[in-house]
Amino acid sequence: MQDKAHLTQSRKKKSANGRTGAPSPRPSPSERPAGLELDARALLQGAREVSVVLDGEYYRLRITSNNKLILTK
Repeated sequence: MQDKAHLTQSRKKKSANGRTGAPSPRPSPSERPAGLELDARALLQGAREVSVVLDGEYYRLRITSNNKLILTK
């Protein structure tokens, strides 16, 4: 019989960027920042980029081609 580690590794599929298809595990409550948690894809409502306004100042929030979030002024 195969051990669990081997089964777990064999079930994971790697994408073109070398990452597994499974999402990253959520950090434990002690590792997460305090406050409200928003899903970035829900916040952007299907767009790759949105404008965010704070005290009359405009910022750009976008998802990069590497699926990272960038906030710029």
